[in-house]
Amino acid sequence: MIDMIYVLNGPNLNLMGLREPEIYGRETLADIEALCRFTTEKAGFSLRFFQSNIEGVLIDWIQDARQEASAVVINPAAYSHTSIAILDALKSFNGPVAEVHISNIHRRESFRHHSYISSRTDCTIVGCGILGYQFAIEFLVSKLKKIE
Repeated sequence: MIDMIYVLNGPNLNLMGLREPEIYGRETLADIEALCRFTTEKAGFSLRFFQSNIEGVLIDWIQDARQEASAVVINPAAYSHTSIAILDALKSFNGPVAEVHISNIHRRESFRHHSYISSRTDCTIVGCGILGYQFAIEFLVSKLKKIE
């Protein structure tokens, strides 16, 4: 098993702490990365943490994960509701995948209620703030350790 977990973040997450803090909180993307790094290292895994506003870049990272990672955490942000291309890339990844949304997408605008990505994920965590990333990593680690 490859002891690497990829955490992929989609558009506008680089503005964490600045953009709509009443919805997304005041934590920054650096705070999320620190939490993910602590959680993965505590479990004996390595972390690769990425953010892009560009759909194709996220797809490239998912394709890289096929060779480099045992699991993927993805917060596709707005691409959740639009990107069949990201879904198709995730379908090519053989390990477990967790989807994270900082806000509760089901309590927001109706167009946010459906995620194309969820049909490929092993779990979807919504509305837990940045702790959703920690929960996702812990879930994936548990799943990976059962596979061994």
